[in-house]
Amino acid sequence: MRLALTLSCLSLVSPALSATFSRRSAFAPGVWTLAQQGTTGVSALEMAVVSETTVLIFDKVEHNPLTVNGHVAWGSEFNLQTKQARPLNPLSNTWCASGSFLGNGTFISTGGNPVVITGQSGLQALRLFTPCTDGNCDVFEDPNRIRLTSNRWYPASVRIEDGSVIIWGGSTTGAFINSAGINNPSYEFFPPKNIHGFNGLKIPSQFMVDTLNGNHFPIVAQLPDGDIFIAANQAAMLFNWRTNTETPLPGIPNGVRISSPFSAGAVLLPLTPENNYVPEILICGGSTLSDTVDPSSISSQAPTSAQCSRMVLTTAGIAAGWKVESMPVPRIMPDLILLPDGRVLVVNGAQTGIASYDNVNDPVGHSNADHPAFTPVIYDPAAPAGSRFTSSGIPASTIPRMYHSTASLTPNGSVMLAGSNPNTDFTTTTFQTEYRVEFYSPPYLSQPRPTYTGLPATVDFGSSFKLSVSLPSGVNTVSVVAIDLGFSTHGVHMDHRSVKLVSSLSTDKKTLTVTGPPSGNHYPPGPAFIYVVTDTGVPSFGHKTIIGTGASPPVDQGAIDNLLRSTTGPQLDLQGSPTESGEGSDTATAVIPLTN
Repeated sequence: MRLALTLSCLSLVSPALSATFSRRSAFAPGVWTLAQQGTTGVSALEMAVVSETTVLIFDKVEHNPLTVNGHVAWGSEFNLQTKQARPLNPLSNTWCASGSFLGNGTFISTGGNPVVITGQSGLQALRLFTPCTDGNCDVFEDPNRIRLTSNRWYPASVRIEDGSVIIWGGSTTGAFINSAGINNPSYEFFPPKNIHGFNGLKIPSQFMVDTLNGNHFPIVAQLPDGDIFIAANQAAMLFNWRTNTETPLPGIPNGVRISSPFSAGAVLLPLTPENNYVPEILICGGSTLSDTVDPSSISSQAPTSAQCSRMVLTTAGIAAGWKVESMPVPRIMPDLILLPDGRVLVVNGAQTGIASYDNVNDPVGHSNADHPAFTPVIYDPAAPAGSRFTSSGIPASTIPRMYHSTASLTPNGSVMLAGSNPNTDFTTTTFQTEYRVEFYSPPYLSQPRPTYTGLPATVDFGSSFKLSVSLPSGVNTVSVVAIDLGFSTHGVHMDHRSVKLVSSLSTDKKTLTVTGPPSGNHYPPGPAFIYVVTDTGVPSFGHKTIIGTGASPPVDQGAIDNLLRSTTGPQLDLQGSPTESGEGSDTATAVIPLTN
């Protein structure tokens, strides 16, 4: 099967800052609720909402209760309506892989760890999952035809303006932290491109050399001008993939490290037409611990950072530098979730220690971290500095969501929490392997909500479409936001973004005319959930569409062929059960390459 065929199936707010957001007169009144509903079957180390009713979940290979094809499962599809999990059957170990959607809506998972069950290495793996409605879809892998250029453990990924994906960084083998000996300081495209003299192959990145050691899972975000924001360790840059140019940005303030194992959460704040979609990045949490010391000298009780750093990514904003705020409590491994009402929910993580497990001198159970952050925090980016954070009215969870936990906004507007497993394998010890699912429901879910029909299957850039709307009594104005719910893992939320669309409401308040995003830089072509939001911040259900034409991203068969000729290809783990210690030390001793 050719790749083309596979894809076809597949301080006070300054005027500059405040103008970025359309200020609401109020947010929906009411109380937050928390409900525990269902189990995932596999621990949700990685999570992505793939349809209006289903969530894709990947785990590392371990002794999960869910089975498939006669062996333990490490993938599942969770139904948001029935709260049931259906096993999936990836062929390679998805442990610490990245994830993104292509422009045609197909999800890709890239990288991983040497596999335990099926005998296929996950380090060079590239997995495809095309969402379906009949409950029969599964993960597709064919490493002899579709694979990465090299081993990648802890890479990041980002969808770009043509609907393809850039896979960034990582290590060539499993380890607690990156180092010069295992660093993979490069990036590559999927589908592969013939660009910069590298025909389908990986392209070197000096940034991923300069940011050693703590640069696993770099923070990556596509910007409206076509550049890509990238941050790792204590550094940040703007990257132009068309010219292969890295432009340094001011470093993260106060010595805070922000990428794994010093994991902070990050998000591109909502993009709106009121200020011509000016981008602004927010990074919260992390650690000031050293990235060069032996981890056995670190304590699970070491303080983490409460710092939130925020910068407008324009010439003037960069010159002004980072603006620093403090969360109510420090966190490592938090997840930042964009809500339809324009606010950010900070969930999950721990208040002391560091990411991973079995490394520090005083682990709690196996965990390198302690003191779970049970209570979420709301951040209002349009409020004056000093009054942006609140946990008022938000109930605390009783389930620790530590290392290997995930979170995502759902189409209904609730926030799903899952996972947590700072352990080598399934365990019921302190900070146990967690399968229980929780849903936080913001106050807006208790209010009368708008509804709509007529969303087309695809929404092209700058195109106009009409929605038939039904609005609650007293609602006179609404807005429309397109949200990419993204891919959650290790406190990183790849591709998560919110773009407000230009819209107008008819005089009878029954028809809403909406215009698609201005370009593929503002919203890279791919899946979006469209929320109609009242002036008091109450959203409709988020129905799914594809931004763009829905076509596959560009496919260069010559680049694919050169990749397959030039790279080693998949490996077979003859031992079948490598011993792992301290998050992925690969001690398998017998590997042989398969033929291409």
